[in-house]
Amino acid sequence: MNSWLSLWELAHKPTEYFFSFMLALCLCLRLTPIVRRAAIQYDIIDHPDGRLKKHRNPVAYLGGLSVYLSFLFTLAITFDFTREVLGLLLAGTIIVMLGIVDDLKQLSPRLKLAGQAIAVFVLIKSGIYIKIVFLPYSFSLLLTFFWLMAIINAFNIIDVMDGLSSGVGLVTACMLFVVALFNDRPMIAILTISLAGALLGFLRYNFEPASMYLGDMGSMFIGIMLGALAMIGSYTANNNLGCFAPMIILGVPLFDTLFVMYIRWRRKMPIIYGSPDHFALRLRKWRLSTRQTVLLSYAASLLLGLLGLAMMLVSSMITSLGIIIFVVISALVLGFFLKKVDMTM
Repeated sequence: MNSWLSLWELAHKPTEYFFSFMLALCLCLRLTPIVRRAAIQYDIIDHPDGRLKKHRNPVAYLGGLSVYLSFLFTLAITFDFTREVLGLLLAGTIIVMLGIVDDLKQLSPRLKLAGQAIAVFVLIKSGIYIKIVFLPYSFSLLLTFFWLMAIINAFNIIDVMDGLSSGVGLVTACMLFVVALFNDRPMIAILTISLAGALLGFLRYNFEPASMYLGDMGSMFIGIMLGALAMIGSYTANNNLGCFAPMIILGVPLFDTLFVMYIRWRRKMPIIYGSPDHFALRLRKWRLSTRQTVLLSYAASLLLGLLGLAMMLVSSMITSLGIIIFVVISALVLGFFLKKVDMTM
């Protein structure tokens, strides 16, 4: 009942959330064509290679820059910069700078991981880390580090199809916005709805056929924002198993990461190098079109978000455990099916 009361109390200020969403949306709609022209002018282009990159025509990179700038400008206009917000924006800026360098001149996996680790340490230093009462402080910091590194790279890994990473990020941001409303966390609510607006604006140019790609900069920026905003929410007020809700809400990119790692491990391939083993590419190879695959991914992300929200709200640990078991079994069945898809033809 308290969760519903918190939602009702926040409902008297919908204008602030609506304004933040619309401002980020309009800014990204305006900035993306400008960034696209600059990328084309300086030949920051993704060319098809016939192996992993099978788009018909070259597509401009740097779309993540328009998402980042839209998000930043919206917060500058609508929100006070607290220590946590400044830490989040600084970490995001580090990721953006790292991604720009990587998009211009591909970095080695070690350098990229080192840059990501610096951004994560900035977040932890600003006081943004996983806070679970029954976990020791040192273990919470270690868990925070691995969680953020996983989510940053999960959104980077899933960015293999027009509109996939940005759209899944949009759905996830909307679900985390709802979580923030239930938890009476206006800071997280403003951040998530602003990010959602920016991603929706960018999706106008990123959905098939895409005229602009996120690039590593954009996908990693989405990852660190959503990873941080997911972990600082409150999930265990009704039952302790609610702490697993963020993993369920971010289940689509996490599933793809674990699935790709498993396939490459079975093939004795380096995990850090690319291969056409992503769930989206396998679904498309099976019989779905690109749009059908992407829309199905959005639906899966929405379903998982609702299940994660349910885990947070129910008081029964048995119900939460049932949701976890259902998601795990579904993931295993899907992984078994996708593994059968022949990607060599």
